[in-house]
Amino acid sequence: VTGKLENGYHTLSMIMQSIDVCDELSFEKTADETILFSMNKDLPDKIPAEKNLVYKAAKLLQDEFAIKDGVHVWLHKYIPVAAGMAGGSTDAAAVLYGMNQIFDLGLTREELMERGVKIGADVPYCIMRGTALAEGIGERLTSLPPMPPCNILVAKPGISVSTKYVYENLHANDLRPEISVSTKFVYDNLKLGSDMVHPDIDRLVADIREKDLYKIAADMGNVLETVTIPAYPVIADIKDHMMEHGAVNAMMSGSGPTVFGLFDKE
Repeated sequence: VTGKLENGYHTLSMIMQSIDVCDELSFEKTADETILFSMNKDLPDKIPAEKNLVYKAAKLLQDEFAIKDGVHVWLHKYIPVAAGMAGGSTDAAAVLYGMNQIFDLGLTREELMERGVKIGADVPYCIMRGTALAEGIGERLTSLPPMPPCNILVAKPGISVSTKYVYENLHANDLRPEISVSTKFVYDNLKLGSDMVHPDIDRLVADIREKDLYKIAADMGNVLETVTIPAYPVIADIKDHMMEHGAVNAMMSGSGPTVFGLFDKE
């Protein structure tokens, strides 16, 4: 997180990586213009349908292209909710892709990404996928070479974290660059709201281009941990547990509380 804009959005510089955990969405045309949205019963959706990103994505294309048919979208969740893993943005991206196919809209990937940012800052990346540098509010994307081969362990504690809470409690304009970032340095200098460490993203990009897993692990960092971990210490416990059992490094994903560990051995 590099700063905060007057409109409330935060500017970012971060590496995003897709993994093979995914939700499943199915689509069916309907006779009228109604957009129906169903979710697997074991995970009831407490958000009104019209506020869900799946609905917003379908409505966006339906309105723009004056689509007279409706659509029924079934969503089976596997990505944890409120986990800092862009699950909602992924679903919106899938709807844009699916609507483009079943209604023969002819939109390119770039055109879908342009529409995706109207729904959420992470949606363009979720259409693009792979390894990427995200800048701006997350919508300016630069494709990077694939991550070097490694095993990734993902763990989510039984809590949910509000992204809004995390950003509201992050004093982003106090972040300062640091030549070298280690986990010990971050924790030794953990002062919420001041003197926070900003990871060297340029060096991390260079590590990815070199395909050096150990340099990547050494240089990765997440300033949002300075907010989420004091509120939910279990995140630090999971990170420590992974490090004690062979991870080359472990870090919180996004605003949390999910933790991922990079391992060089399965």
